[in-house]
Amino acid sequence: MTGKILISACLMGQPVRYNGSAKPLLHEAVTRWREEGRLVVFCPELAGGFSVPRPPAEIERALDGRDVLDGSARVVEPSGRDVSQGFIEGARRALDVARANGCRHALLIDGSPSCGSGFLYDGSFSGTRHQGEGVTAAYLRRHGISVFSHAEIDRLVKALEDEEAGPK
Repeated sequence: MTGKILISACLMGQPVRYNGSAKPLLHEAVTRWREEGRLVVFCPELAGGFSVPRPPAEIERALDGRDVLDGSARVVEPSGRDVSQGFIEGARRALDVARANGCRHALLIDGSPSCGSGFLYDGSFSGTRHQGEGVTAAYLRRHGISVFSHAEIDRLVKALEDEEAGPK
């Protein structure tokens, strides 16, 4: 067995999303990894101090998590309240948990201002998407953890198979 995989708690059926819902990822690989004890279930927003339910949050001005980490963008609620520090703290804790558990990969829910790795919402709270990554996804990548969205699970399966096969 190779290393463990950090996975968004909402993908494991935990009702931790801002509105108290989950987004369970039903895939045979997730079932197998759970049975093998390879999954490290984590929600960076809860780790960052947020409750369930909570107001939705988006990264302003169609920017992304890299910009938040660099201080040139904020994560805001519809009221305009800046919640960036909670998102940054959740990202730091995600990296700590990943490292403590030997996770080299993360499987995260796309669209989230924390976990999005392919797309985000643009900060207008209108449902408009744009390409980008959330704060946790950006932070993990900066520190050498490969990040896959829930829509890329087959790519993660392939990456793990290649790792386990070793050099050719």
